[in-house]
Order: sequence, then C-alpha cells, then structure tokens
Amino acid sequence: MKAILQELEKRILVLDGAMGTMIQTYQLSEEDYRGERFATYASPLQGNNDLLSITQPDIIEEIHRKFLTAGADIIETNTFSGTSIAMADYGMEDLVYELNYKSAVIAKRLAKAFTSQNPEKPRFVAGSIGPTNKTASLSPDVNQPGYRSITFEELRLAYKEQIYALIDGRVDLLLVETIFDTLNAKAALFAIEEVKDERNLNIPIMVSGTITDASGRTLSGQTVEAFLISISHLPLLSVGFNCALGAQQLKPYIQRLAHETSFYTSVYPNAGLPNAFGAYDQSAKEMQELIKAYLEEGLVNIVGGCCGTTPEHIQAIAEIASQFSPRTIQNYA
Repeated sequence: MKAILQELEKRILVLDGAMGTMIQTYQLSEEDYRGERFATYASPLQGNNDLLSITQPDIIEEIHRKFLTAGADIIETNTFSGTSIAMADYGMEDLVYELNYKSAVIAKRLAKAFTSQNPEKPRFVAGSIGPTNKTASLSPDVNQPGYRSITFEELRLAYKEQIYALIDGRVDLLLVETIFDTLNAKAALFAIEEVKDERNLNIPIMVSGTITDASGRTLSGQTVEAFLISISHLPLLSVGFNCALGAQQLKPYIQRLAHETSFYTSVYPNAGLPNAFGAYDQSAKEMQELIKAYLEEGLVNIVGGCCGTTPEHIQAIAEIASQFSPRTIQNYA
C-alpha cells in the first residue's frame, strides 16, 4: 500500500492496455486454447482468454512484457472472467483458483523483473476482477421483471474464490472493473473486505465503472454521482471509469467524478468507438491528444487504455502523462 501511495503522490501512474484485443492479434485456434492439457475437453474453449494463462502462458507473458516496455506502471492480471460464474460457460468452474493464481504469478514475476531493472519506476500488479456475465439488479427476462439469474450471495462467494487466488499470487492491488451493475460490484467489494479481515491485509482497491452510452448512466441506471455515493463508504484507493466509450466521449463523466471525490481517480477508455466490424481505429497519436486534455485539466491520477489499445497507445499515453502533475486530492463534504 505504502509504495503505490508514494508513487501516486509523485506522478500520474500509467495502467496497461487491452488484454483481450491483444490476444486477438495472435489469431489463436481452438487447438491453441486447448493446449495439450485440454486437447480432449468436451466443450469448445476458443475465446476463454483466462485459460491461456495455463495453456499459453508465454503469450500472456509477452503481452505483459510489451505493455511494461511501453511504460505501464500497473499491469492487470489475465483474469477478467476469472469467476466460477463466467467459467460456467466453459464448464471450467473447478479451474478458477488455478487460473487466477497462475495469472497473478505470471504478471508479478514480470513486474518484479522490471522494477529490479529500474527501482526508480516500480511496477505494480492489479488483480483484475470483472463484472461477470450476469447482473444482480436486472432481469434477463423482459416478461419477468422481478426475476434474477444470480443472487448477491452467489456473487460474493464466486468473487471471494477469485480474490483468494489473486492474493495468493501476490498481486499488489485489486481492481474491480468494468462495472455495469453496482450491486455486482458491491458483492465483490464485500468479498474483498471479508478476505482482508481474514488475512489481516490492507490491500489497495481500485474501482472502475462503465458508462454504457450517451445517457451518462451505467447499465443498471446509475449516474456518475449515484455510482460514487454507493461505493464511497469503503476505503478505496481510486475510483474511475473504463470501457464502452472512447476518451472523447468519457471525458464529461470523469470531469464530474474528479470534482466529487477525494479518492484518486482513474480512466482507461477504449481506443475510440468500434467501427462497423467491431474493430478500433483510433491511432495512438489521436488517443494521446485526447488524453492530454484530461491531464491539462488535472482530472486523473491513473490513466491507461481499454478495448483496442495496444502497447503503442500505452507508450503514447505514458509519454504525455510524464509531462503533467497528478490530480490534486481534495476533501469533499
């Protein structure tokens, strides 16, 4: 905790870029995802990116290395879908601990190596905790608005299993990210607090929501201010937004957030909006100019990239971030 707080006081920290779209550049086949261990597995496994930490660890390590070389101060573990809830799609609930632990070990080994090479620029590992593919606030059936496909308790237990593994893998902080339903996030945060008490830990927590469209709300209907209020009872390291929107579209919401919280703030937008084919066309230079506007206004303490962002994007962001001071923390009533 102390180390990352010291760095946040000194400079804007750079988060890495997109793991998923980086994996797509390797054009992996079903056989690549399976590896030798799961060659005869009953279910299709292509698309299970978290599994690659077991079957293709060299690829995950290479992606981490590229982002660290580009200047990232914080790299995320390859565990965005690392809960039994998400792994149920592949029938791999029993692998949750191993997936998260191995992902954390891979990232931590590289972060330590880069820190040893340059102790003046320590690198940190954030345990990525995604939103799962179910929502506790909304019904998946329009004909049954009161129906829920998941309970708070089921979410809490699933997140807790993931958190144990990430902590055992020695992550430096936990990142509850891409929050479209704050009730899901509250289950994750509740689980984190339980594990902290059980293990007598004081691990930093980052929280990052996602504004889904021009309405300025999360999928479950919260405004920026409502989202912030609903999580501010916890001792968070940072709060921010990622995904869904590009830097240009996300800026008004970060402005509102930055003026309402005494937590550190983070932003890691997509590389613009996806084109008709679902790809991201925004160049590193274009994204750098948009991020520069955030820095000129002193809006953020942590900045990085989400979908479509490559090591080139992160290098451009790191270059511009090094020219500005971090957002000044103020106390808000």
